[in-house]
Amino acid sequence: MALRLYDTKTATVRDFEPLQPGRVSLYYCGATVQGRPHVGHVRSAVAFDILIRWLEHSGLDVLSVRNVTDIDDKILEKSAASYGPDHDATADYPRNEPWFALAYRFEQAFHAAYDALGVRRPRYEPRATGHMTEMFTLIQRLIDAGHAYPAQDGSGDVYFDVRSWQSYGELTRQRAEDMQEAGDADARGKRDPRDFALWKGQKRTDPTTARWDAPWGAGRPGWHVECSAMATKYLGSTFDIHGGGLDLRFPHHENELAQSAAAGDGFARFWLHNGMVTYAGEKMSKSVGNTISPEEMLSAARPRAVRYFLGQAHYRSQLDYRPTSLIEAQAAVERIETFLARAAQDPSAATPEPVETVPEAVPEAFAAAMNDDLNVPQALAVLHDTVRTGNIALEAGDSQTVARTASAVTTMVSVLGLTEVPEPDQDGDTATQTALSALVEDLLRERVEAKTAKDYARADAVRDQLTAAGIALEDSREGTRWALARAGSTTSPAAGARKG
Repeated sequence: MALRLYDTKTATVRDFEPLQPGRVSLYYCGATVQGRPHVGHVRSAVAFDILIRWLEHSGLDVLSVRNVTDIDDKILEKSAASYGPDHDATADYPRNEPWFALAYRFEQAFHAAYDALGVRRPRYEPRATGHMTEMFTLIQRLIDAGHAYPAQDGSGDVYFDVRSWQSYGELTRQRAEDMQEAGDADARGKRDPRDFALWKGQKRTDPTTARWDAPWGAGRPGWHVECSAMATKYLGSTFDIHGGGLDLRFPHHENELAQSAAAGDGFARFWLHNGMVTYAGEKMSKSVGNTISPEEMLSAARPRAVRYFLGQAHYRSQLDYRPTSLIEAQAAVERIETFLARAAQDPSAATPEPVETVPEAVPEAFAAAMNDDLNVPQALAVLHDTVRTGNIALEAGDSQTVARTASAVTTMVSVLGLTEVPEPDQDGDTATQTALSALVEDLLRERVEAKTAKDYARADAVRDQLTAAGIALEDSREGTRWALARAGSTTSPAAGARKG
């Protein structure tokens, strides 16, 4: 089955064939580094990281680009506020911080969050401040084509002429006359309130370090022009995929498409957008107090579990966070890890019989799910079914099946990016955790066997032994869950194999 992806522009799932055989060109919007990353940023990064990993697993070379917006109105505003007499210096916004230092500091915070969740760096990660020449060229092309104009008031502003481009609104299927005014609160010299800024002439309050000498006057770029200029610089005038969060469709991506197409570029052949993150069904809001940050998630659960949670929903779907979400994700991750640890230590694997495995192969159902518009929920169902098959094979001493399933599971978790998530040394290193899981699993199996034989005294003795060692057990209809009593890190190893 060939890869099929949902294209926002056509609102259809289409067959994906790269522009250049064997090579995919992909641009997705990165951070505006005005503050620390929020959960929406990292959800988007995980979604596109999974897409890139699947494309590479499918044998394609991926040329990936993710931008950094390091000059922006809000960056300047927050820097300016740090110099005010009433500024309350905090760790996030210390006193007297230049805008470029603020931007760089938060850029590093984004990198730290990405790295903690195993999101690989793109091939190129250009900053807006390093691509002024490309923006000048693009803006001049638009002026020459009659789709942009310098303001006549001498401000140095340059605007895209929305009315000059009949296709404006095609990405979000809107008519220009139904749209709100562009969000340039201090706009000067516009012909139409919907026109958006390509270049912003220097204002009296702007620091001298935040200006570049353009043909239309000193100033700085508008938000949208930078992505068009950088995407085409690194990927060419036409490329395969443009991605980002659903909140960027309008106006950001709509304006990118309009200015690029009006300048004569083919631009993106597919537009992919990931869904938002909510809290118990409600939109996250600081004023309501229902937000959860990446740092809070990473302090509540292992990074691997946080990544599992962020990637488990279909990328186009809303991802809903609830207080139990990370517990469930951690339990799912540990079921996988426990099987792999048991498979690695399986005594029956020492058989002299040859075991045929294909290390890079994944089950057909997993591949079909991933090729169906990156259907990660269905792919995870295949992964957990394979783990269950492997656990049954372990109980049966079927070393051939154990080896095959362990190989498939290893490849699937690699495709999903779970194996590359760095795990900090909290309650012990990874080897210690693996050994602990294997020992607890052996005792749990002994307890199940004792209960099956109605040897309840022995079953209770196993429970007491685990309790004394600091292991808490929770029996349910689905099986037995265990956790370190002092840590609260719940594990649900292969419940079907230990029912009773």
